[in-house]
Amino acid sequence: MTSDLDFLILLGQQLDARPLRLGGRTYQEHLMEGLLRIRNRAGTLAPLALNRAQIALARDRRPRKIILKARQLGVTTWVAARFFLRTITHPGTLTVQVAHDQESAEEIFKIVHRFLENLPEGLRLGPLRTSRANVRQIVFPELDSEYRVATAADPNAGRGLTIQNLHCSEVARWPRHAAATLASLRAAVPSHGEIVLESTPNGAAGCFYDEWQRAAESGYSRHFFPWWHEPAYQLDADPHPLTAEEIELAQRHGLSSRQIAYRRDLQASFRGLAPQEFCEDAASCFLASGECVFDLEVIEKRLEFAAQQYCEQRENGALCVWYPATASRQYIIGVDPAGGGSEGDYSCAQVIDRATGLQCAELRGHFPPQELARRAAALAAEYNHALLIIERNNHGHGVLAHLQNMLNQSSVIPNGSCSRLPDARRAEALSEVEGREEPAVAARMEQAFRPAFEAAKKDWASAPAVEAQDFSPANKRQKDWALAPDSLYEKNGQLGWLTTAANRGPMLANFAAQLATEPRLFNSPRLLEECKTFIRQPNGAASAAAGAHDDCVIAMAIAQQVRAESNVQTYA
Repeated sequence: MTSDLDFLILLGQQLDARPLRLGGRTYQEHLMEGLLRIRNRAGTLAPLALNRAQIALARDRRPRKIILKARQLGVTTWVAARFFLRTITHPGTLTVQVAHDQESAEEIFKIVHRFLENLPEGLRLGPLRTSRANVRQIVFPELDSEYRVATAADPNAGRGLTIQNLHCSEVARWPRHAAATLASLRAAVPSHGEIVLESTPNGAAGCFYDEWQRAAESGYSRHFFPWWHEPAYQLDADPHPLTAEEIELAQRHGLSSRQIAYRRDLQASFRGLAPQEFCEDAASCFLASGECVFDLEVIEKRLEFAAQQYCEQRENGALCVWYPATASRQYIIGVDPAGGGSEGDYSCAQVIDRATGLQCAELRGHFPPQELARRAAALAAEYNHALLIIERNNHGHGVLAHLQNMLNQSSVIPNGSCSRLPDARRAEALSEVEGREEPAVAARMEQAFRPAFEAAKKDWASAPAVEAQDFSPANKRQKDWALAPDSLYEKNGQLGWLTTAANRGPMLANFAAQLATEPRLFNSPRLLEECKTFIRQPNGAASAAAGAHDDCVIAMAIAQQVRAESNVQTYA
């Protein structure tokens, strides 16, 4: 006679089968509706009756799914039900559910506990008895299976595990280093395992946005579920007369008058958050969500150009140069320092032309304070002893201390550390300059410099005019690459720039206005991508979205703000 445990294992092998006697439904759908209980919108215990979105997911048998959805469509419930059934019918199964914070993870895990608590007593006390059942973990010793919960805030999530079912919830709201956390989790899932990534939108960038955009190449099936997939989202009211937009939407998607009335109520209640929480279109919902501080349409257009623009990359891409220094021009460098750890924030330095605001170069990387000070000083020397503005908040004090030490000791930065010469020809050209003065040397130097920038000439017409580079040996030799005493920015008797609650808003607003009106000034894809994820938070503060960075944005905003100020003082 077949035991209950053997029956569960046999059933697990047939979960996706569609026997004729079930009328085209799978065993999984039959078990969900007949065995599992949920708390419905009225707050009462009820069978899990699959809705439109859940049925669409049940029909997709592919093991990798990414789901973009409106709020409360039952997607999270369906994934929990699917993985719960697989956990209790497949021996040796580990299912891991990951949410953006602990509170959300525990709320979702309550769904799983409710499934377990309402199973028939014979199963709960028999093959599905638990040796551990708490807010983080359910263990089924008879099956050697486990269902556990984790948060994306845990950088070690997934390490040392073999996960058969991975449910990642609200990925767009995962904290910083979301991509690294997701990579760690996915590495724990074997090729035959299942992965579901699901989220409401949260801005046109970040981990979930990137995963959605490249779903096809990474082997994930995409599912988009707008708010009208939930039949409860209707309002008993007459919305007539309809606007042209409402008529077009109703005709395209077959929406009823009651659904249009519900939509109006959503827009009145949620206002700017309506496109995010109750999305309608898989493309525009990303752009409409997140309350981006900058003009997303302008950014997208500029990114198309920036991706094709010539850029000289040095030091494995840490330093990008679009316009080399010109002898007759003045420059400003804004610097946003960070701690330097490989897992932390980046440090960034933005070089702009003082007269036009044109972005000329960008340095970005994980640099400790002393290394950042050395690199920033070298960059300032290369750009005609540019005005060097160090944000002194937090790690900036350490960078300023190292820069002051350079001045006190009259330190000279090693010759050529930030040279404009292409790497392959730098040593040869410098040796010739140091030893000879013939006119032929000038021609040789020009030949060494020019190839790196010839390809960019056709693009320069679209940017503010800059004077031609002086390639003469005399001009090259006069650079001593030392930090000039007047290079360090000073305000109110203190070195560096202090970002405060009072000046942060105007500083960012100034940059946002420049980007909107003169996008041709900005050339860095890294900067523009950060602008896409720089959002207004619920408390009104503007900062990077969860999992994103803002070092390029802050460094550029500082440089442009100081440029705009008339009473600039320097260290004397």
